[in-house]
Amino acid sequence: MKLSRTTVLTNVLLLLLIDYVSAQLYQKSINWDTRGHQQPYTDAMARSDFGSVTGWNNNRAMTSSGTLRITVEKNALSGAGGLISNTRIPDGSAYELDFDVRFHSQFDWSRGGKVGFGFGIGNGNTGCNLPTDGGGGTLRLMWYQNPSTKRVYFHPYVYHAGMPGPCGSNFGKSYPSSGSIEKGKWYKVHMYVKSNTGNNANGQVQVLINGETVIDQSIRWTTNDSKRLINNLSFHTFRGGKGDEWKSGTDGYIYYDNLYVRQISK
Repeated sequence: MKLSRTTVLTNVLLLLLIDYVSAQLYQKSINWDTRGHQQPYTDAMARSDFGSVTGWNNNRAMTSSGTLRITVEKNALSGAGGLISNTRIPDGSAYELDFDVRFHSQFDWSRGGKVGFGFGIGNGNTGCNLPTDGGGGTLRLMWYQNPSTKRVYFHPYVYHAGMPGPCGSNFGKSYPSSGSIEKGKWYKVHMYVKSNTGNNANGQVQVLINGETVIDQSIRWTTNDSKRLINNLSFHTFRGGKGDEWKSGTDGYIYYDNLYVRQISK
């Protein structure tokens, strides 16, 4: 079948429009292949790679064999012993990211902590500051060691409108579904978030690890439409929780590689 000149032209213009729209959406891909081995990864380097990064700690970030190594210091919790860094990203109603993570072969699990990259929505609530005003949410990842069974696993750590508290929700989800994560092994993490509208639970939260779905469900992130958009890329790596049971008597090292962030829609 021979297409008319008008149809062909329309199709070409449509493809050009799709390419133009795609080009306007945020994308970021970072690895550390070209960085020196066992060299400090400074705030200036982070800003060069990430953009408007805040909260960087030069003393706890190093490049190692083409990866980024973050130190979580002994006898310290939260930002006092790790890294709480954030990067402003263009407002969007849907984003996804991928990254690889590995715990050092001698890593002490202690009780657990926050690990890796995630997203902030609106006010980006964290730190047991529940979004009772419906103005913000976050998706992050934790590692956790059950004090009774000693099983160690990842679980999603989510702040959202209407959450029960007192801190982040995990929806009873974990990876692996049985057994423990392993030291010295790389894990591939995929996250997807979509904003909801108004008071509707038509947003989405998704986490896959090594291709296995950990969580994939609808969610009400916010109830304030002016705060509904995704605007922050978080990079949080620290022990805690609160209380001495979350601390460790030794420094620990967590490695990252192959970060990819993509805005899907504005």
